[in-house]
Amino acid sequence: MKHIARKRFGQHFLSDAGVIDAIVRAIGPQHGEPMVEIGPGLAALTQPLVERLGQLTVIELDRDLAQRLRNRPQLHVVESDVLKVDFTALAPAGQRLRVVGNLPYNISTPILFHLLDHVDAIQDQHFMLQKEVVDRMVAAPSTAAYGRLSVMLQWRYAMENVLFVGPESFDPPPRVDSAVVRMEPLAQAPVLDAALLSELVQVAFSQRRKLLRHALGRWLEARQFAGPFDLQRRAEEVPVAEFVALAQAL
Repeated sequence: MKHIARKRFGQHFLSDAGVIDAIVRAIGPQHGEPMVEIGPGLAALTQPLVERLGQLTVIELDRDLAQRLRNRPQLHVVESDVLKVDFTALAPAGQRLRVVGNLPYNISTPILFHLLDHVDAIQDQHFMLQKEVVDRMVAAPSTAAYGRLSVMLQWRYAMENVLFVGPESFDPPPRVDSAVVRMEPLAQAPVLDAALLSELVQVAFSQRRKLLRHALGRWLEARQFAGPFDLQRRAEEVPVAEFVALAQAL
């Protein structure tokens, strides 16, 4: 029986064999590696992955799809909202997870931030996302795409856009272009208060067209910060390293 894509789950099933093969090659799965796939759907990517891995953990919210997936003995099916999954607990002792998936576009950013909380348990991540989101993730300072998402991921990951995917590669086709991003946690991550950095960056980009002295200046003044930091520029002009240094100085 054909599964009908459910709009409330943001379901767009990958159906292009050439694209699937390209994604698998980009991931490079090796037998025995601990890997988790988010949103396996109709198992288009799941099947070639598990053939190479031997076993695979999949996270699926859709009850009907989860039931289908349980018929495959090589799969460990976690039927859950991915935002409630403890990825650290899924990692085998002494090993880090590889995480992959065609993420639901309507909650992709919350998923990325949820995984950030478990980054120490993760080896790498390969995700299909809306191309616009990937552009923002990998954006350089002083570009239109550079913003809060860029800073909050780049301080912790090295990222690369590895594949463009058009709407025709999905069933049903989304109304946007897609891309696959590779995310590798930095080996030497800066030591800082991540919650403080998040608040700082959110304030800085809250009025992105104005100079930082307006919103961020008042925020720093309230914290009695008197150190060197150029507020006569816009948030999009500040490199990730400077946001990190400011968070460390506070």
